[in-house]
Amino acid sequence: MSLARDDIYEVLSNRRRRFVIHYLQRNGPRAALGTLAEHVAAWEDGIDVEAVGSAARKNVYTSLQQFHLPKMEKLDLVIFHQRDGEVELTDVAADVDLYLEVVEGHDVPWSLYYLGVGALAGGVMLGHALDLPLLVGLGDVDLAVFTVIAIATMALIHTYYTRGMRLGTDGPPPEVER
Repeated sequence: MSLARDDIYEVLSNRRRRFVIHYLQRNGPRAALGTLAEHVAAWEDGIDVEAVGSAARKNVYTSLQQFHLPKMEKLDLVIFHQRDGEVELTDVAADVDLYLEVVEGHDVPWSLYYLGVGALAGGVMLGHALDLPLLVGLGDVDLAVFTVIAIATMALIHTYYTRGMRLGTDGPPPEVER
């Protein structure tokens, strides 16, 4: 089963559901509801798991149990074993990361950086074709190498900067201050 785009955005619109996906992707596909509630409460309050109070834990536990997990189960993202008090991530949840390009504050989306690299490479090729003084000495292989290096460099930079912006990576979820 694949999720409709609207369903994915609905699931991702709630921080607690994002935190559940993050925890299960990071720590294994199955967890006790109590453990999930503790971690979600800790991330919400910006504290260590050990410092989560019983009221905060109960609040999160109840909302996960009564609202968020049934909604996620309906979309086949998790299997909620109510009798055992356990939650299991399904394979469908892997598709969720495709919708999570995080652009904070005044940052520019990565697609614009790639557009810039494409324009730069196109400009160099056009300059070479027009025999501009700085580019006239380049051969076709030089242009190809330049283009490949420019694209590979941008992809490496993109990978480096976005490695912590995916659900399931080490540490807290991407939106929690580190």
